[in-house]
Amino acid sequence: MYDASQPGAPLALDGVWLTLPSAAGPVEILRGLDFIVAPGERVAVVGPSGSGKSTLIAVAAGLEQPSRGRVRLLGQDLSRLDEDRRARLRRGRVSLVFQAFHLLPNMTAEENVAAPLEIAGAPKAAKSAGEWLELGGLSARRRHYPHQLSGGEQQRVALARALATRPSLLFADEPTGNLDQENARHVADLIYALVTETGAALVLVTHDEALAARADRVARMAGGRIEG
Repeated sequence: MYDASQPGAPLALDGVWLTLPSAAGPVEILRGLDFIVAPGERVAVVGPSGSGKSTLIAVAAGLEQPSRGRVRLLGQDLSRLDEDRRARLRRGRVSLVFQAFHLLPNMTAEENVAAPLEIAGAPKAAKSAGEWLELGGLSARRRHYPHQLSGGEQQRVALARALATRPSLLFADEPTGNLDQENARHVADLIYALVTETGAALVLVTHDEALAARADRVARMAGGRIEG
């Protein structure tokens, strides 16, 4: 296990709890969760529905504040940052890919990939976006809008967009969940190829055991905790 006390750990959760209110009373979603990711490490998070996998990503990325415990993202204690500063910390350094593709419908594939590069102030964003689409086998689709693309193509655009800024950390939440078997395999191949290309650490939530088996490590969740 990677030692979180060493410098450079992109992600470390220490004793993280998340308790949410409900009509039946408080519900504990995460229960004293400890989770560490090393630089460049590829970790698959698996477990039954309701075990807290997607919530882990939301808390780790600073999208949801834990009830107690500490989250360190890229060396920063998220409890010390407000929402705007958390967003600035993620910008260009932390990317997320979801089961839903979340492409901007009024932008072409190339424009979708170029958008985060432009926000980050990268030069020649359109040229770089085209190169990333080529890596995804989508050169011929660069001028197409999301509604003109298949589900597998849309997810490959979403991956290109997520990794174009060469982030330190990629969160992927069921990225093949909406795809048929063949497209799921192509997207899985692309995920691992691109994180290897960029050197990004990967936290991958999946129900697909074959996809999880390709990771460096598999963390199994149950009842809001990592087993073992």
